[in-house]
Amino acid sequence: MTKNKKIVISALPFVALIALFAIFCGIVSSKGYRLDMYIKIIFNEGIVLSIVATGAIFIYTLGSFDISLGAATLFAATLGVVSYNKTENLGVMMLVILLSGIGCSLLNSVLASLFHIPVFVTTVAMMSVLSAIASQIITTKGGAVGGISIPSAVVKPMDTSVFKIIVLVIWVAVCIFIFNYTKFGRREKFVGGNPVCSELSGIKYNKYAILGFLIAGIGVGIGAFMTLVYTPSVTTTTAGDIGMNIMVAIVFGGMPISGGARSKIYAAVVGGFSYIILNNILDLLIDSTSGYGITQIISAVFFLIVVYVASVNYRSQMLPR
Repeated sequence: MTKNKKIVISALPFVALIALFAIFCGIVSSKGYRLDMYIKIIFNEGIVLSIVATGAIFIYTLGSFDISLGAATLFAATLGVVSYNKTENLGVMMLVILLSGIGCSLLNSVLASLFHIPVFVTTVAMMSVLSAIASQIITTKGGAVGGISIPSAVVKPMDTSVFKIIVLVIWVAVCIFIFNYTKFGRREKFVGGNPVCSELSGIKYNKYAILGFLIAGIGVGIGAFMTLVYTPSVTTTTAGDIGMNIMVAIVFGGMPISGGARSKIYAAVVGGFSYIILNNILDLLIDSTSGYGITQIISAVFFLIVVYVASVNYRSQMLPR
């Protein structure tokens, strides 16, 4: 592949994001809706998805995936609300949310290591367990419909675009540094690109899987907290689609789902916002009362097309050095 072709392919996710945003603005304006209100919606949804997906890059780089991230986000946010309502202390709530996110993520990798089963198998089981526990807490304390909440005044000072952008930028910057400029990040890409060679080189998969899930857990904790900043309440459907959305978002951002050396941190942010905008475009174009299935079908077809185009570019290439 020529250098110019590589540059063009690398720029495609950014071009797609800009194009989708332009289409979104055009559709909202043509329908006579408030553009600022809809931009705020995609901004808040995109922030949460991008934060959690950025941490998840460390899992996907290994060639694995975690579909329990949405359930873990719900679980962490639920415990955060419960802890605040008991202590009325914001610091305690933030600590509980962070530790819950890390604990859920680490449990997946530790269980996989102990029982010698693929990591994704444990995430499937954990998704059901965490969702059930969180739903039980929410139903018991607040009802399945109303959910549970904290006073909006607690997080209102943080419910600003500036604060959310700062949190996202700091988190992405930290992850970029770890991913691109540390021995851990370089070895993670090596393990994901060729686990057999890495094992023969003395680099243990389980060690890097646990560390990768640890970072992903921090992302879950931050994402759960930002969810409460945007909406200071939790229902049984909160963050329900994040687990699958992350997989789609990462591909939209230009990262192969096989992981390895071609993994990119920015794919989480670019793909996260692209996917949220695409979903909102489809919601605007299709009647929400009867078109939910159509929306999902279109998203799935778009996902398959992106995966196919990306795979065509990589099929005939030599292994990265």
